[in-house]
Amino acid sequence: MTRTHDGPAPWNAGRWLAWGLFALAMAVAPLVFTSHLSAAMLSQMGIAIIACLSYNMLLGQGGMLSFGHAVYTGLGAYAAIHALNLVGRGQLPLPVGLLPLVGGLAGLFCAVLLGFVTTRKAGTPFAMITLGLAELVSAMALMFPGFFGGEAGVSGNRVAGRPVLGITYGPQIQVYYLIAAYTFVCAAAMFAFTRTPLGRMLNAVRDNAERVEFIGYSARHVRYLAFVIAGFFAGIAGGLAALNFEIVTAEVVGTGRSGAYLLFTFLGGATVFFGPIIGAVLMVLAFVLLSAFTKAWLLYLGLVFLFMVMYAPGGIASLVMANLRVAAFGRLRRLWTAYLALAGTALVLLAGAAALVEMAYHLQLGAAMGPELKFLGATLDVRSVDSWFGGLFVLATGIGLFELARRRFVADWGEAQAAVEQEIRRGEAPA
Repeated sequence: MTRTHDGPAPWNAGRWLAWGLFALAMAVAPLVFTSHLSAAMLSQMGIAIIACLSYNMLLGQGGMLSFGHAVYTGLGAYAAIHALNLVGRGQLPLPVGLLPLVGGLAGLFCAVLLGFVTTRKAGTPFAMITLGLAELVSAMALMFPGFFGGEAGVSGNRVAGRPVLGITYGPQIQVYYLIAAYTFVCAAAMFAFTRTPLGRMLNAVRDNAERVEFIGYSARHVRYLAFVIAGFFAGIAGGLAALNFEIVTAEVVGTGRSGAYLLFTFLGGATVFFGPIIGAVLMVLAFVLLSAFTKAWLLYLGLVFLFMVMYAPGGIASLVMANLRVAAFGRLRRLWTAYLALAGTALVLLAGAAALVEMAYHLQLGAAMGPELKFLGATLDVRSVDSWFGGLFVLATGIGLFELARRRFVADWGEAQAAVEQEIRRGEAPA
């Protein structure tokens, strides 16, 4: 009879190394990127990481497609900003550093109430109920200005109460390290949740709810508990956002914010735990940097989402894991030339497509600024046939070269996968 291992789980050096590098990256990031914009972006990335990971507890781990996750981050932000104002008036003896927990408790409370309704159903009915509740809360934000502050929102001053160890949270760097601490602890807690019996049962409900019911568990109760826990972490993200921006408006509970969580969690990779972390970083880069460079940033974002759904439904994280699998068998080095060819031809294709998009946007939205625009160091004239022909020529050339590179990459990737499978079968064969 085979003996089972009843002792503690073996020490996983790779996992500890990954978490150590994650903590180290957050600790040294503001020392490497020292500008005020970088500090603000890093703070927003930390907040987005918590929000996207909490959303992935529903989508990736539980198979629950929610269109209203911003309700819990937003209401957590409102609770935290009101608590901050009470601290500033001396009516609440609470350190400012603990105010994100107030947001977490608010998110948990709202999830307890609303989750009781939403988790009664699964699949499409669940998604539609979350959308309806999101629209309801979004409408209430303008109907009850006493709590939500109307269109102006609710503002506060994070330099409130007595400083703790000389920390006033006035400088952005102090706020960043507070956000980084919460980000690390919350990410570790949500990862630990995936290893608990409840987390495993949530995966089982996602895969086959009927079988879970058959062995004696309530799929609805499992979904409800996960929903409440996700609401707690979402509220913490909202509380941190309230401290970071010192203002909360009705936009934070809007369906647009919920859609952003869904979009970037999917782009990062909902099937892998670290996927939403990648998505959160991309979300901040898109909303802060890409939107500053071009008015067509939403079009680019939509196209990226479209192609990811078509060709990489597992998100960026799934692509990383697939390449790590190939690298583990020593086959990745044979793909470098194919990757370089793909990247180079893709850049040519994107340059041509972006030139056409920018000229079209300038023709419709920037006509008052003259017919010329700067693009990648070149001057394009939207009224000149040469500029349009040049953009089309670069696009057509990029498409042709990319297709050749893609076919070569598919062949090389197939050979690498076949070699990996052969090695796996050889290792599994009896001696």
